[in-house]
Amino acid sequence: MESLQNVFDRFSDVIGKITATLMILLLINVFYDVVARYFFKSSSIAFQELEWHIFASMFLLGIAYTLKEEGHVRVDILYEKLSDKNKAWINSLGCIFFLLPFCGLVIWYGYDFTLESYSLNEVSGDPGGLSHRWLIKAMIPLSALALIFSGLGMLIKNLRCIFEKDI
Repeated sequence: MESLQNVFDRFSDVIGKITATLMILLLINVFYDVVARYFFKSSSIAFQELEWHIFASMFLLGIAYTLKEEGHVRVDILYEKLSDKNKAWINSLGCIFFLLPFCGLVIWYGYDFTLESYSLNEVSGDPGGLSHRWLIKAMIPLSALALIFSGLGMLIKNLRCIFEKDI
């Protein structure tokens, strides 16, 4: 079980590195856009759209890494006082009954959403905007898939806490 958990955790770590790289690309893009706009009186719709494409990708992929690092906000009124085993039960049940089904629905509907955009060859509505709108829409089901992998890693970690004596 531990080796399987490590596989999922390594996957989440790679997603975290991709997210960090996207943050740097976003900073470069915004810097370029600001310099071009204010110093050279030049602006590009494509670069402005690329900002929200990168931000959306960074946000969507970052969800999976944040889950692995247990960085999501919790209401800790009762949870904080529970034993590690009871916390593991809550996390496991939440993953099985909420996280995984939700991600399944997002993949199911996000796939059709992306496929429709691809088949229509959807492009930006703005002149000079980005083409291939399906790429950003594909981030929705891909991020849900990444979240499933992170969730499975979290589930295995919590099941190990429940059923193994020493982890």
